[in-house]
Amino acid sequence: MGQPKRFRKKYERPKKPFDKARIETEKKVKENFGLRRKKEIWRAEGIVRDFRRRARALQAKRNEGDEKALIDKINKLGIPSKQLDDVLQIGLDDILSRRLQTIIFKKGLANSMKHARQLIVHGHVTVHEKKVSWPSYIVEKDDEDKIALDPYITAKMIKEEAKKE
Repeated sequence: MGQPKRFRKKYERPKKPFDKARIETEKKVKENFGLRRKKEIWRAEGIVRDFRRRARALQAKRNEGDEKALIDKINKLGIPSKQLDDVLQIGLDDILSRRLQTIIFKKGLANSMKHARQLIVHGHVTVHEKKVSWPSYIVEKDDEDKIALDPYITAKMIKEEAKKE
């Protein structure tokens, strides 16, 4: 049967749990991106932290192959960067804007961020003709135009709009 995997946390909790400024900024981010839990913010901060850590290490080593691999990975995600200094400028908004939930809302497939989240969780969204049910799914630039709603749901939404008019 094999050994169980040793899962690790993908996020790190804040050092000061009741820092008022941090709480207010997290509240704004939560509202802007339609997040349900602050853990989702902390997870995105962990991704940003990892990219920055890798970029700083590569600046110290000056390894061309690894630099190109990191920059290619970030460009593949849809975050434009040409050099390591651009990688160090990546922010929380850059990562959160690549989430499936955000992209569905920006493409106009959903009426609001919460509606986009509901469509995803209920299994009405496909990416590359595969059902994806995670709002936090990071969409690559190539897959952005391959996002679609379930045809049944699309027809149902069109009927509801026709009734309103």
